[in-house]
Amino acid sequence: MRTNQWQRGALIGILLLAIFWLVSLIWGLAGKAQIAVSQAGDVQRQYQALETRKSALGASLAALGTSRGRDAAIRTAFGVARPGEEVIVVVPPATNTVATTTSWWQNVLHWF
Repeated sequence: MRTNQWQRGALIGILLLAIFWLVSLIWGLAGKAQIAVSQAGDVQRQYQALETRKSALGASLAALGTSRGRDAAIRTAFGVARPGEEVIVVVPPATNTVATTTSWWQNVLHWF
C-alpha cells in the first residue's frame, strides 16, 4: 500500500512537471506569435508606403518622358529660362495700414 502511494505521488509529480513544461512552451509560442503579427502589420504599412512612392515616381517618370516634362524639370532644378523669356515677379498687394494719432494728453504723459 505504501509503495502504491509513492508511485502515485511520483506519477503526479512527473505529470505536473510535464504540464508546467507544456504551459511554458505554449506561453513562448504565444509571445512569438504576437511579435510576428505586429511585424506583419509594420511590413504591410511599409509596403503601402512603397507602393505610394512607386506610383508617384511612375508619374514623375511619365512626365519626364515628354519634352515638356523634361523642360519643366530642368527649369525647376536649375532656374533657367529660354532665350527671350523674362522674369515675372509677383508682388503681394499692399496692405493699408491705419496711422494712429495720439491725443494731446498721451503726448503729455509720454514726457513723464
